[in-house]
This record gives sequence, C-alpha cells and structure tokens, in this order.
Amino acid sequence: MRAVDTNVLVRLVVGDDPEQVRAAERFAASGAWASHLALAEAAWVLDAVYGRTAEQIATALDTLLNHKDLTLQDPDVVAAALQQFRERPALGFTDCLVLEIARKAGHMPLGTFDRRLARLPGAERLQ
Repeated sequence: MRAVDTNVLVRLVVGDDPEQVRAAERFAASGAWASHLALAEAAWVLDAVYGRTAEQIATALDTLLNHKDLTLQDPDVVAAALQQFRERPALGFTDCLVLEIARKAGHMPLGTFDRRLARLPGAERLQ
C-alpha cells in the first residue's frame, strides 16, 4: 500500500485547490496509508494555517478516519484520541494522540508537565 503525507491529507479535507484535490483522490483511490505523524501535522495545519476550530478539526479527522480509501496507522488509537479531543478540545489532538499511542504500547503512565493533559486517565503530572 502506498502512503500519503500531510499535504495530501489536508487537500482531502480542505479541498481548496481543485487540481491538487483531484490528484490526491486519484493517488488514494487504490488505497493509501497515513501515519500518526502525518495526521498530527494535518491537525496542526488545519489549526495554524487554516484557522479551523477544534470542532472543525475533529470533523476533518473523523472524515480521514472514515475515508473509504485511507488506512490510518492504528485507527483504534486515532479513534480513541479523537474521542478524547472531542471531550477536551483545549488539549489539542496531538496531546490526545500521544497519550493513546503510549496506552496502546503499554507504556503508562505518560509523564507530562501539562496540567490539562495530566487530568486524563493514564497521564501523570510531573512536578
């Protein structure tokens, strides 16, 4: 299976460049894989470059998670991170993803200085 980068994921959900959207859709049509890193970067781009709200970012990530031609790395981890993010959007998707990756790997607790992240089960605030 081929892989896609952040730019392809962003084109698939933003659709702001019709030519690039068509190219992204053609490339993904036979099946494409996206890593956690590409997904985290896409969430960042949607926030920092496109000014999307947490709700809009969550919707975009859900679209990618359920895209007919995409396979996301550890979709169960992404789904759990997305649920955490929807419940606590101030955390940011990336923090939720880091926590869920650590949980799946069995490396708990996740040490953090982030007070908000430390409130989640499986995270521990360092002092």
